[in-house]
Amino acid sequence: MNDYHHFKFTPSVWLVPTLLLILLWFVFFLEHSFNIDLTSHGILPRTVSGLQGVIFSPFLHGSLNHIANNSIPLFILTTALIFFYRDISLKILFYGILLSGLITWVIGRESYHVGASSLIYVLVSFIFFKGMMTQYYRLMALSMAVVLFYGGMIWYVFPDIDKTISWEGHLAGLITGFFFAAYYKTPDYKKAIQYNWEKPDFNPEEDPFMKHFDENGNFVNTLNEEEKVEQDSSTATINYVYDFKENKNLNH
Repeated sequence: MNDYHHFKFTPSVWLVPTLLLILLWFVFFLEHSFNIDLTSHGILPRTVSGLQGVIFSPFLHGSLNHIANNSIPLFILTTALIFFYRDISLKILFYGILLSGLITWVIGRESYHVGASSLIYVLVSFIFFKGMMTQYYRLMALSMAVVLFYGGMIWYVFPDIDKTISWEGHLAGLITGFFFAAYYKTPDYKKAIQYNWEKPDFNPEEDPFMKHFDENGNFVNTLNEEEKVEQDSSTATINYVYDFKENKNLNH
C-alpha cells in the first residue's frame, strides 16, 4: 500500500471546502443585504413544495451565529473527507445532501429546516464509522480525532435537547453517514494478504504446515506420500546372493 498515492495533498483538498463556504456566505450575504427571506426554500416535511429544501436547505441559515457555527466544522470535515477519501468524496457530499434531506423531509416536524448541520453530521458519521470499518491505522486515527473534537454532537440527535435546532436533520445526517460508510467500499485501504492463512478461503485441514499439528496443537512430525516413499526406499533391506565360480586358470 502506497500512502502517498492515497493520501496526496492536491488543490481540491482546500478548493472544494473553500468554494462551499463561499457559496454559503454568499447566500447569507444576499439574504441580509437585500432583506430577502429564503427560509421558505428550506425543507418543509411531507409537503411537495418542501422537497425543494432537500437541495437548498444546506445553503440557508437563519442567523450569523448559525452560519458561523457551521462554517468551521464544515470546512475541516470536508477537507478531511477529500484528503482521506478522495475517490468517493464528491459522492458523499452530493448524495449526503440529498439523502439526509429526504430523511429530514420524512421524519421532521412541520417547520422549515435549514442549515448545513445535517451535512456536517453526514461527514462526522461517515468519517468515524468508515475509519472503524476499514481498520486501517491512519483512518482509525482520523475517526478518533473526530470523536475527540465532535463527539459531543451526538447529544443533538435527540429531541428536547434544544427545541430551536433541527434534531431531525442531525439524526438524518447521522443515519446517512453510517449508511454510506457501509455502502461505499474502499478495498485499497485493506491490508495486503501476505500469508495463506489470511485468505478468506483458507482451510487449515488442507494446509501442509497445519497438518503437522494435532487437535491439541501439539507438533506431530507427519510425512507426506513422497517423503514416505523416500524414507521407505532409504530403509529398504537389500539381500545379496553370491554365486561361487571356480577359476580354472588358477590350477595351471
